[in-house]
Amino acid sequence: MPAIEARGISVGYDGRPVVRDLSLTVGVGEIVALMGPNGAGKSTTLLGIVGALPLMAGSILWGGREERQSLTVLARRGLAYISEDRSIFFQRTARENLRIGRADESQALRLFPELRERLNVKAGLLSGGEQQMLTIARALARRPRVLVVDELSLGLAPLIVERLLQAVKTAAANGTGVLMVEQFVHKALTVADRGLVMIDGQLVLEGRGSDLVHRMDEIESTYLATDRAELGADTGRT
Repeated sequence: MPAIEARGISVGYDGRPVVRDLSLTVGVGEIVALMGPNGAGKSTTLLGIVGALPLMAGSILWGGREERQSLTVLARRGLAYISEDRSIFFQRTARENLRIGRADESQALRLFPELRERLNVKAGLLSGGEQQMLTIARALARRPRVLVVDELSLGLAPLIVERLLQAVKTAAANGTGVLMVEQFVHKALTVADRGLVMIDGQLVLEGRGSDLVHRMDEIESTYLATDRAELGADTGRT
Protein backbone atom coordinates (compact mmCIF):
# COMPACT_ATOMS: atom_id res chain seq x y z
CA MET A 1 0.00 0.00 0.00
CA PRO A 2 1.47 3.40 -0.97
CA ALA A 3 2.33 5.93 1.69
CA ILE A 4 0.84 8.62 -0.58
CA GLU A 5 -1.32 8.25 -3.66
CA ALA A 6 -2.60 11.12 -5.79
CA ARG A 7 -5.39 10.14 -8.15
CA GLY A 8 -6.19 12.45 -11.04
CA ILE A 9 -5.65 15.64 -9.08
CA SER A 10 -6.02 19.15 -10.48
CA VAL A 11 -4.66 22.07 -8.46
CA GLY A 12 -4.33 25.76 -9.19
CA TYR A 13 -5.16 29.31 -8.24
CA ASP A 14 -8.23 31.53 -8.63
CA GLY A 15 -10.18 28.73 -10.25
CA ARG A 16 -7.54 28.07 -12.91
CA PRO A 17 -5.72 24.73 -12.79
CA VAL A 18 -1.94 24.73 -12.98
CA VAL A 19 -1.71 20.96 -12.48
CA ARG A 20 -4.20 18.84 -14.43
CA ASP A 21 -5.26 15.21 -13.95
CA LEU A 22 -2.01 14.18 -12.25
CA SER A 23 -1.54 10.78 -10.63
CA LEU A 24 1.46 9.57 -8.65
CA THR A 25 2.35 7.26 -5.80
CA VAL A 26 5.07 7.18 -3.15
CA GLY A 27 5.63 3.85 -1.45
CA VAL A 28 6.59 3.24 2.15
CA GLY A 29 10.35 3.85 2.36
CA GLU A 30 10.48 5.06 -1.25
CA ILE A 31 12.13 8.27 -2.46
CA VAL A 32 10.46 9.92 -5.46
CA ALA A 33 12.07 12.96 -7.09
CA LEU A 34 9.77 15.38 -8.94
CA MET A 35 11.63 17.37 -11.58
CA GLY A 36 10.87 19.92 -14.26
CA PRO A 37 11.59 23.48 -15.41
CA ASN A 38 10.44 26.54 -13.50
CA GLY A 39 6.69 27.01 -13.81
CA ALA A 40 6.03 23.34 -14.50
CA GLY A 41 3.74 23.03 -11.47
CA LYS A 42 6.00 21.11 -9.09
CA SER A 43 5.46 23.27 -6.00
CA THR A 44 1.75 23.56 -6.76
CA THR A 45 1.56 19.78 -6.88
CA LEU A 46 3.15 19.52 -3.44
CA LEU A 47 0.82 22.16 -2.01
CA GLY A 48 -2.18 20.22 -3.27
CA ILE A 49 -0.91 16.93 -1.92
CA VAL A 50 -0.25 18.28 1.57
CA GLY A 51 -3.57 20.10 1.81
CA ALA A 52 -2.21 23.65 1.64
CA LEU A 53 -4.16 24.23 -1.60
CA PRO A 54 -7.66 22.82 -2.21
CA LEU A 55 -8.01 20.21 -4.92
CA MET A 56 -10.11 21.17 -7.93
CA ALA A 57 -10.48 17.52 -8.86
CA GLY A 58 -9.18 14.12 -7.85
CA SER A 59 -8.25 12.69 -4.48
CA ILE A 60 -5.29 12.10 -2.17
CA LEU A 61 -4.90 8.85 -0.26
CA TRP A 62 -2.64 8.59 2.78
CA GLY A 63 -1.90 4.99 3.66
CA GLY A 64 -4.84 3.91 1.52
CA ARG A 65 -7.30 6.31 3.16
CA GLU A 66 -8.70 9.29 1.27
CA GLU A 67 -7.99 12.52 3.09
CA ARG A 68 -8.99 16.12 2.42
CA GLN A 69 -7.58 17.59 5.58
CA SER A 70 -5.57 20.68 6.39
CA LEU A 71 -1.80 20.64 6.55
CA THR A 72 -2.01 20.93 10.35
CA VAL A 73 -4.19 17.85 10.69
CA LEU A 74 -2.06 15.81 8.30
CA ALA A 75 1.07 16.83 10.24
CA ARG A 76 -0.47 15.28 13.35
CA ARG A 77 -0.96 12.08 11.37
CA GLY A 78 2.66 11.77 10.34
CA LEU A 79 3.24 14.22 7.49
CA ALA A 80 6.35 16.40 7.49
CA TYR A 81 6.22 19.16 4.87
CA ILE A 82 9.20 21.41 4.19
CA SER A 83 8.60 24.39 1.93
CA GLU A 84 11.36 26.16 0.05
CA ASP A 85 11.43 29.07 2.53
CA ARG A 86 12.92 27.04 5.44
CA SER A 87 10.11 27.58 7.90
CA ILE A 88 12.11 28.00 11.09
CA PHE A 89 11.86 30.58 13.86
CA PHE A 90 14.78 32.89 13.24
CA GLN A 91 14.62 34.63 16.63
CA ARG A 92 14.67 31.31 18.51
CA THR A 93 17.74 29.17 19.09
CA ALA A 94 18.29 25.94 17.22
CA ARG A 95 17.40 24.02 20.38
CA GLU A 96 14.17 26.00 20.81
CA ASN A 97 13.28 25.30 17.18
CA LEU A 98 13.62 21.58 17.83
CA ARG A 99 11.45 21.83 20.94
CA ILE A 100 8.77 23.86 19.17
CA GLY A 101 8.72 21.24 16.44
CA ARG A 102 8.40 18.48 19.08
CA ALA A 103 11.53 16.91 17.65
CA ASP A 104 13.76 14.45 19.48
CA GLU A 105 16.97 16.44 20.05
CA SER A 106 19.20 13.37 20.34
CA GLN A 107 17.80 12.01 17.07
CA ALA A 108 18.33 15.38 15.37
CA LEU A 109 21.97 15.39 16.47
CA ARG A 110 22.46 11.85 15.23
CA LEU A 111 21.33 13.05 11.81
CA PHE A 112 23.43 16.23 11.91
CA PRO A 113 26.17 16.21 14.58
CA GLU A 114 27.30 19.57 13.17
CA LEU A 115 24.38 21.20 14.99
CA ARG A 116 25.58 20.20 18.47
CA GLU A 117 27.78 23.27 18.88
CA ARG A 118 25.07 25.51 17.40
CA LEU A 119 22.11 24.54 19.57
CA ASN A 120 22.17 27.75 21.60
CA VAL A 121 22.61 30.02 18.56
CA LYS A 122 19.60 31.86 17.16
CA ALA A 123 18.48 30.26 13.92
CA GLY A 124 18.73 33.57 12.09
CA LEU A 125 22.49 33.62 12.80
CA LEU A 126 23.12 30.14 11.38
CA SER A 127 24.52 29.71 7.91
CA GLY A 128 22.14 28.74 5.11
CA GLY A 129 23.38 25.17 5.25
CA GLU A 130 22.95 24.99 9.02
CA GLN A 131 19.44 26.41 8.74
CA GLN A 132 18.47 23.72 6.27
CA MET A 133 20.08 21.03 8.42
CA LEU A 134 17.99 22.31 11.33
CA THR A 135 14.87 22.28 9.17
CA ILE A 136 15.46 18.71 7.99
CA ALA A 137 16.55 17.54 11.45
CA ARG A 138 13.40 18.98 13.03
CA ALA A 139 11.22 17.19 10.49
CA LEU A 140 12.98 13.83 10.48
CA ALA A 141 13.56 13.65 14.24
CA ARG A 142 9.79 13.21 14.61
CA ARG A 143 10.10 10.06 12.48
CA PRO A 144 7.38 11.05 10.00
CA ARG A 145 5.48 8.54 7.90
CA VAL A 146 5.77 10.86 4.91
CA LEU A 147 8.24 13.64 4.07
CA VAL A 148 7.30 16.13 1.35
CA VAL A 149 10.06 18.61 0.66
CA ASP A 150 10.29 21.47 -1.84
CA GLU A 151 13.75 22.50 -3.07
CA LEU A 152 15.80 20.75 -0.42
CA SER A 153 19.09 22.27 -1.58
CA LEU A 154 18.10 25.70 -2.87
CA GLY A 155 21.17 27.96 -2.85
CA LEU A 156 23.39 25.53 -0.95
CA ALA A 157 26.87 24.20 -1.65
CA PRO A 158 27.19 20.69 -3.15
CA LEU A 159 28.77 19.21 -0.01
CA ILE A 160 25.84 20.42 2.11
CA VAL A 161 23.44 19.02 -0.46
CA GLU A 162 25.07 15.60 -0.14
CA ARG A 163 24.62 15.71 3.65
CA LEU A 164 20.96 16.62 3.31
CA LEU A 165 20.26 13.94 0.73
CA GLN A 166 22.02 11.34 2.85
CA ALA A 167 19.73 12.23 5.78
CA VAL A 168 16.71 11.82 3.52
CA LYS A 169 18.02 8.48 2.32
CA THR A 170 18.49 7.32 5.91
CA ALA A 171 14.92 8.32 6.75
CA ALA A 172 13.61 6.37 3.77
CA ALA A 173 15.60 3.32 4.84
CA ASN A 174 13.70 3.53 8.14
CA GLY A 175 10.34 3.55 6.36
CA THR A 176 9.58 7.19 5.59
CA GLY A 177 8.07 7.77 2.17
CA VAL A 178 9.68 10.81 0.50
CA LEU A 179 8.41 13.07 -2.28
CA MET A 180 10.87 15.82 -3.12
CA VAL A 181 11.35 18.60 -5.61
CA GLU A 182 15.07 19.06 -6.11
CA GLN A 183 17.15 21.44 -8.24
CA PHE A 184 20.24 19.22 -8.18
CA VAL A 185 18.66 16.71 -10.53
CA HIS A 186 21.67 14.47 -10.97
CA LYS A 187 22.25 14.21 -7.22
CA ALA A 188 18.56 13.63 -6.57
CA LEU A 189 18.44 10.74 -9.03
CA THR A 190 21.39 9.03 -7.36
CA VAL A 191 19.30 8.62 -4.18
CA ALA A 192 15.77 8.46 -5.65
CA ASP A 193 14.04 5.16 -6.29
CA ARG A 194 11.97 6.83 -9.00
CA GLY A 195 12.07 10.11 -10.89
CA LEU A 196 9.14 12.00 -12.39
CA VAL A 197 9.48 14.81 -14.94
CA MET A 198 6.73 17.43 -15.14
CA ILE A 199 6.05 19.99 -17.84
CA ASP A 200 3.08 22.38 -18.00
CA GLY A 201 1.29 20.75 -15.10
CA GLN A 202 1.51 17.19 -16.37
CA LEU A 203 3.89 14.27 -15.95
CA VAL A 204 5.73 13.48 -19.16
CA LEU A 205 8.37 10.97 -18.03
CA GLU A 206 8.73 8.45 -15.24
CA GLY A 207 11.45 5.93 -14.50
CA ARG A 208 13.74 4.36 -11.98
CA GLY A 209 16.28 6.78 -10.59
CA SER A 210 19.14 4.44 -11.48
CA ASP A 211 17.95 4.41 -15.10
CA LEU A 212 17.20 8.11 -15.45
CA VAL A 213 20.56 9.16 -14.04
CA HIS A 214 22.13 7.64 -17.16
CA ARG A 215 19.76 9.59 -19.40
CA MET A 216 20.70 13.06 -18.20
CA ASP A 217 21.58 14.37 -21.66
CA GLU A 218 18.21 13.26 -23.01
CA ILE A 219 16.32 14.64 -20.02
CA GLU A 220 18.14 17.95 -20.25
CA SER A 221 17.71 18.43 -23.97
CA THR A 222 14.15 17.11 -24.22
CA TYR A 223 12.48 18.07 -20.96
CA LEU A 224 14.56 20.61 -19.08
CA ALA A 225 16.01 22.68 -21.89
CA THR A 226 13.80 25.63 -20.97
CA ASP A 227 15.53 25.97 -17.60
CA ARG A 228 19.08 24.64 -17.55
CA ALA A 229 19.86 26.55 -14.37
CA GLU A 230 17.48 24.31 -12.46
CA LEU A 231 19.30 21.19 -13.57
CA GLY A 232 22.11 21.72 -11.07
CA ALA A 233 24.03 18.63 -12.17
CA ASP A 234 27.63 18.07 -11.03
CA THR A 235 29.14 19.73 -14.06
CA GLY A 236 29.87 23.19 -12.69
CA ARG A 237 26.68 24.65 -14.15
CA THR A 238 24.44 26.84 -12.00
